[in-house]
Amino acid sequence: MKIIVTGSLGHISKPLTEELVAKEHTVIVVSSNPDKQKDIEALGAIAAIGTLADVDFLTTTFTGADAVYTMVPPNYAATDMMAYCRETGENFAEAIEKSKVNRVVHLSSIGAHMEKDSGLILAHRQVETIFEKLPTDVAITFMRPSGFYYNLLGFIPGIKAAGVIVANYGADDMLIWVAPADIASAVADELEIPVTGHKVRYVASDELTGNETARILGEAIGKPDLKWILVSDEERQQQLESFGLSTAMAHGLVEMFSSQHNGALAEDFYRNWPKVMGKVKMADYAKEFATIYNQK
Repeated sequence: MKIIVTGSLGHISKPLTEELVAKEHTVIVVSSNPDKQKDIEALGAIAAIGTLADVDFLTTTFTGADAVYTMVPPNYAATDMMAYCRETGENFAEAIEKSKVNRVVHLSSIGAHMEKDSGLILAHRQVETIFEKLPTDVAITFMRPSGFYYNLLGFIPGIKAAGVIVANYGADDMLIWVAPADIASAVADELEIPVTGHKVRYVASDELTGNETARILGEAIGKPDLKWILVSDEERQQQLESFGLSTAMAHGLVEMFSSQHNGALAEDFYRNWPKVMGKVKMADYAKEFATIYNQK
């Protein structure tokens, strides 16, 4: 198969490219960075250098492909995150329709079933909505991974400063975690599966409470008594703003994690539990976390 992979050589796209190349597919990796071309080619893939803002570039790249993996790269410099995600989603949709690609696997998120009160996840919801308007002959799988392990790295400064993890979710809450490598494997599977219409697939690697997560991470960094402290939404908003986040970005994060704390974010996940959990468990990730923790 000829498969297009967006996301350059990011956390998911790199292992996805490696797996698809190993399966002898022709893989074209889209990147906006010309410096990535050699790295892409070193993996046995073909580089397509251009921007996701260029619909003509995307259309040309997608034309003739058997399948496309799409994802909206994070853009923390965007003044309006929702607008950025909406525009990127619209560009993808236009290019998919113009190129006549009829198989798409799109990276969305757990919580994308929610129409409100999910904070930053609403950006994923709106892209799914855009894709749902594509012609009916375009088969789409919406991948909805749970919380990425590497998001835990954001707690390192707080652990070093105060010796605890602090958030407006966690503690006794059951948390669902996922490794990018496990997402990549699930995406690779979906790209090879014949599908008609629209499908949602959840991806997860491990399920633990916040306290269990803290214990595993704490043991890995030599702090076996590491605690996960639950604070109010208002306290977390103030903390995030004190770290330099804009009021809007902080609010988006706080609302997202508040929906995780009250259980709304994972409601549809539990109704559609993945048939197979990923291979990378928290105990495995803790080793990587410890290495980064000790470097900071």
